[in-house]
Formats: sequence, structure tokens, C-alpha cells
Amino acid sequence: MSKSLMEYKKDEKVLGFYLVKSCELRTSNKGGEYMDMVISDNSGEIAAKVWDLNREETAQARNAENRDIVKIQGVVTEWNGAKQIKVIKIRKATDEDEVELSKLVKTAPVSGEELYDRIYGILKEVEDEELRKLTASLMEKNRDKLVYFPAASKNHHAIKGGLMYHVYRMLLTAQAVCGIYPILSRDLLYCGVILHDIAKLEEIDADELGMADRYTFEGQMLGHIVQGIKMIDSECRELGISDEKRIMMEHMVLSHHYEPEYGSPKKPMFPEAEVLHYLDIVDARMYDMEKWLENVAPGDFSDRIWSMDNRKIYKPLFGEQ
Repeated sequence: MSKSLMEYKKDEKVLGFYLVKSCELRTSNKGGEYMDMVISDNSGEIAAKVWDLNREETAQARNAENRDIVKIQGVVTEWNGAKQIKVIKIRKATDEDEVELSKLVKTAPVSGEELYDRIYGILKEVEDEELRKLTASLMEKNRDKLVYFPAASKNHHAIKGGLMYHVYRMLLTAQAVCGIYPILSRDLLYCGVILHDIAKLEEIDADELGMADRYTFEGQMLGHIVQGIKMIDSECRELGISDEKRIMMEHMVLSHHYEPEYGSPKKPMFPEAEVLHYLDIVDARMYDMEKWLENVAPGDFSDRIWSMDNRKIYKPLFGEQ
């Protein structure tokens, strides 16, 4: 592909191989069937619609499945302020097609292995032996998944290595914040950052490409907050961690979404838990803004961003070379 997916503008023709992130057969208001898809490459993802499934050029869309590689010819349109692709032709990739998988999968800018090592290096700064032992044990037991796992199926850091990238950037911010506020325990905050989303490994069903299109049964029934508390509780009891530290670590996981409607039945009850919530929010927001502004011209606005209350984000003219 000579052009990345997110570089296409309205009315431009699209041609290339893309990864199917989701696809669903739907019925239009007029009663006809169409395929509602989300396709992606390493620049991002975009909605794609296959309106006429009876034509030979589009019939293969009926058999499309998540994680398929497809060749698409289409045109960029716009709906409710967001770009989407009207598919004219579509077929599944074959063994004869020369497809570079690395161009189809969006990954963190640093490899998962390198991120794991950087995070483990910061963990070594933790002086409290029990907190360090708890966090190191959960990291080591889950290393194989941590190096490729996304942080979400659709929202922020939904990329290969996204979970570790999210944690690493939160840790960098935590280091700075701890230098400003002496009240904060570096040990408690660092370990809370590393473990706050650890149970997403059990909540999300993801493959080694970092692709996640569904949640596990337990993930749907319990969610990563409850699952995280279970993981920490079990590990603490196995390692003989003191009750106070166990409960405080569980509380950090329990409260990091802050509001009941987002899954937290308790709000933070000590400074490190409060800061953890805002570190999480800041990194998620900055990731979304970075992602959407990548392909916005200076002086222009992004498409509306659902995860940010349907806001548009502006890219200024000044500061550009």
C-alpha cells in the first residue's frame, strides 16, 4: 500500500489490503441487507459499508470474519461528521497475495518486550519488599501476554503492546508527580499503576497481533476491576503479603474508574489511589488526541471522537515546521 488508511480524504478512491476488525450483517431502513465493517491498517481504523451484497464484486463480504485480511476498492464518504468507506469491490486475501502483516497491525511505538523491561526496571526502584514482590510476581507470571496485549478492544491503546505502553507512560508521569507532591508514596503509586489494568489479560480475548474483538465470558460477567481484585487477593495470600497492603492495592484497582457507572463502587480513599485515577485519565485522553491528530492538517479539526464526548480536536498552525 502506497498510502495509509487514515491519510485518505473525502471523495478519494481507496485501494489496498486491510484487516477486518469487526463485521456485522445488518438491515437498512429500506429492508435491504448490508455489511457494516470496521477495517484497519497500522495507521488506524475506519468504518466501511458494503451496501449491495448481491453483486459479484461484493458477494464475498457475506463471508467476511473478524481478523480476515481483505482487499478493498472503494471511495471515502462522510456520515455524521466522520469518514467512512463505501466499498465497491471486496475479496479475501489469498496465499498468492503479497501482504505485509506489519503494515496492517497498529503497534505501540516501542516493542512490547522493551516496554516490559523498562517497566520492570522502574519496579526495581520500589523499596517496599512486599509491594515489589507482589507486582513482580504478577508481571512475571503474565509476561507472555503482557508483551503483546492491547489495553482495550476499541478505545484507547487498542493496539499491539498497548497495555504496556499505557502503563509505561503512566509511570513516567507518576515519577514527575511524585517529585512535586511529597505526600505520595512512590512504592504504592508505582505498583498501583502497574497492576491497575492487569486483569484486562483475563477480561479481553486478544491474539498475538494485539487484535481484540470480544470479551471473555468472565470478562463480560465480572469486568477487569473485579477480576483484578481477585488476582491481587490470590497472589497476596500465596505470597503472604500483609492485609493492609493487600487491601490498599485492591482498593486502588477498585476505585480507579472513580464513578459507579464506570465500574468503581468506591471512590479513592487515599492520595495514591486518587492520583492513579487521574494518571489513567490523562494518558487515555492524550492517546486519543495523538491518534486523531496524526492525520489532521494544521489549522484543521479532527473528526468527532466518540470516546471524548464526541468532540472535535483542533491542530494549530503555529509550531509547525
